[in-house]
Amino acid sequence: MNIEKTLSVQKREGCGKGPSGRLRAKKLIPGVFYTGKGENIAVQAPALPLEKMYDEMGHTTVFNLEIDENGQKSTYPVLIWQVQRHPYKKCFTHIDFYGVDLHKDVKVDVPLEFIGVSRGVKLGGVLETYHESIRLSSKPMDMPQKITIDVSDMDINDTLTVEDLQLPANVSAVYDHNFAVVSVLAKSKDDAEEGAAEGAAAAAE
Repeated sequence: MNIEKTLSVQKREGCGKGPSGRLRAKKLIPGVFYTGKGENIAVQAPALPLEKMYDEMGHTTVFNLEIDENGQKSTYPVLIWQVQRHPYKKCFTHIDFYGVDLHKDVKVDVPLEFIGVSRGVKLGGVLETYHESIRLSSKPMDMPQKITIDVSDMDINDTLTVEDLQLPANVSAVYDHNFAVVSVLAKSKDDAEEGAAEGAAAAAE
């Protein structure tokens, strides 16, 4: 499987608040590339291509990072590790890239997507989700972008745990105990009384 996407960045020299602020004024985002050998390389990435890459790849999909150092270009397979955003503007302020070995397992927090309406909810139950993501282990190119969980067949008092999840081939979940991911719970007495009150108020209107 080939890596299809490449993000071109430049090595940067200045570090600290001042140089980083000047970069952002030029629509360049300061970042650090952490190599698999423990080296840290300061880089600067163009804002728009970086945002597009992040929208497509998130934290789970490998792409090539091409680093230009005075005309000498080197390419590395990477994942986006951490991002920092402006507190109220929709833009990055810093980004970390993590170099991967395509032949060695990595551990990544992968988003969960819940789809469908469960039988239990149709009967008056409440769907309760406990996690937005789970940590998975696999070769970098095997890592899924998300795990989709169809809750349609879940009845009241049913629970899906991490061991119940249907994961892609060559992918495993990382956990110490078999934790619950999603449940369909019976409505409590308070919920039922609140629902009845809301129904009566709606009927009166």
